[in-house]
Amino acid sequence: MLAVLDLASSDARTTEDIFTGVSQHMPTGRVFGGQVLAQAVVAAERTLPDDRTAHSMHGYFLRPGDSTSGLTFSVDRIHDGRSFSTRRTQAYQEGVPIFSMIASFEREAPGLEHRAAMPDGVPAPERIDSIEDRLPGLHPMTRRFFADNPIELRHVSSPIYLAVDGEQVAHQAVWMRTRRAIPDDPRLHRAALAYMSDLTIQESVLRAHGIAWSQPGLKVASLDHAMWWHRPGRVDDWLLYVQESPSARGGRGLSTGRIYTREGELIASVAQEIMVRVPAAD
Repeated sequence: MLAVLDLASSDARTTEDIFTGVSQHMPTGRVFGGQVLAQAVVAAERTLPDDRTAHSMHGYFLRPGDSTSGLTFSVDRIHDGRSFSTRRTQAYQEGVPIFSMIASFEREAPGLEHRAAMPDGVPAPERIDSIEDRLPGLHPMTRRFFADNPIELRHVSSPIYLAVDGEQVAHQAVWMRTRRAIPDDPRLHRAALAYMSDLTIQESVLRAHGIAWSQPGLKVASLDHAMWWHRPGRVDDWLLYVQESPSARGGRGLSTGRIYTREGELIASVAQEIMVRVPAAD
């Protein structure tokens, strides 16, 4: 994950800032959406002074990316004001855009403050088994994929990779953290949080209808992604990702999420709409 977030700057002199990056290996051959949106945030931040902090981003997944090919990021410096800066980042492969994002950055200042409380009664992550332990029937290659993932996930309810156990509800909560400690750079932690925000966010839509990831013929694709960073937080300590789906219709489902530290600080909010195709429902 750290390697893919370490973008290289282009020496080309153009009206835009150009950066290049690589993709992590994915068994599907498609670029992980969280990776490209995190890289887009990193590229935009490279054009800003250290006192400008990302507070929101809105992005669209335009085409599936090829995880065996590199990526190019073009950043437009749209606006720089006294308190806020705006950047547009486009991700390209083979000269074709695959992701487009506009992000806003601010010079932080004191002001009003409140936050939604973390849900009560959520078991600590130490009391929940890892995905590998909760899915003993996994194929060895699938088990290795989970074990090699840079992010450790622990579903408060059961995972839905093989089956949806229990009540079919449009909400869930997942503990997550990086498997290893990462450097203290706040920008790196914000980018990594963007990477993590695309993990499991789709599942509240699927869980509501009893659909497991393994269902034959299931097709899911992220259409867009929005994120708001509220407070600083470390991604190498446990974070609780509380998710719910308020609506699904016409082959599209909306999911929202709130990310808390284990002490109850709300550090980010997320929204994503997905395309869902279920052959059995046709």
